[in-house]
Order: sequence, then C-alpha cells, then structure tokens
Amino acid sequence: MSAPEPRPTLLDRTFFVSLILKGLDGVLELVGGILLLVVTPAQIGAIARFLTQHELSEDPHDLIANSVLHLAGSLNVSVTLFGAIYLLLHGVVKVVLVWAVLRDHLWAYPWLIAFLLVFIVYQGYELVVAFSWGLLLLTAFDIFVVYLTWREYGIHRARPRRATNQTDNGTNRLPARKPSDQMGGHGNG
Repeated sequence: MSAPEPRPTLLDRTFFVSLILKGLDGVLELVGGILLLVVTPAQIGAIARFLTQHELSEDPHDLIANSVLHLAGSLNVSVTLFGAIYLLLHGVVKVVLVWAVLRDHLWAYPWLIAFLLVFIVYQGYELVVAFSWGLLLLTAFDIFVVYLTWREYGIHRARPRRATNQTDNGTNRLPARKPSDQMGGHGNG
C-alpha cells in the first residue's frame, strides 16, 4: 500500500496559475505578432486615432492618448516587422516551455528559468533607462515565477530515480499526474 499523495500547497497552486498566466501571455504575444504582420503602420495609426479621438476631444493634453498617437505615428515597416518577429519568437518559446513544464518535462524547467532570467536582465536595463510601474510589476512577477520554477524543479529532481521514466526522445519525464492531482501536489513548501 503506497502513501497517499500530498495535497497541493498554496505555492503549488500559485506556480500552476503563474504558468497558465505565462502561457496566456505567450498566446497573446503570438496574436500580436501575427497582427503586426498583417496590419500596416498606416492602419495602426488609423486605429490609434479612432481609439483616442473621444479622450482627446475631452482632454487634448491627455498623456496616455497622446503617447499612443505618438507611438503609432513613429511606426514604419521595419519597426513593425521587428516587433512581429520579436513577439512571435518570444511567444512561441514561452508557449512551448510552459507547455513542457506543465507536462512535467524536466529539461524544460532550467530552460524556462534561463529564458525568464534573460528577460529579467533586459527589463532591469529598461527600468534604468525609462522607469515604468508596469514593467516593474512584470519584472517582479517574472522573478517570482523564476523562484517558483526553481522550487518545483528542485522538488522534481529530489524524487527517487524510479519516479521518472524515459520519453521517446530519451529525456526525463515525470509520470503522468492523476486527474485528482491536477495542480502538482507534492511536498510541503
């Protein structure tokens, strides 16, 4: 008779929700990248003018509306192409890594950590150059996700070797979770 599975902790559930949010963010980046490929800079400018016209009619000096218009007006084909490629690559990597971690592929944990650390460093640089509360919150969230991913990776690596099996490509993969264990229930933490 085997010991009952430990119940998921708050950190386990938080890790699961954080991964889902990162995955959804990756999907939104893919959608944004595709949109940048099919929508011209002129069309983006027209959409920005349409979306800000009401606000600017009430307050012609509105900071956000004027910033959106300025940003849309500074777009050209090379900027939108760069943005599209950036969003598509970033989105694909994020979706693949989140999917692999949710499927308990051990190789994905260090890759997700490294991927997030690269962007944390970049975001830190951007915060020094041009501070933004939104970017600060995103960076703090990414640091928290790195901590949770590191914690989960340590828990999975500490499991006895017999708890892992080999996938077709030879990489370690944890056994499939039981339906009652959807949120990664394991040790305390």
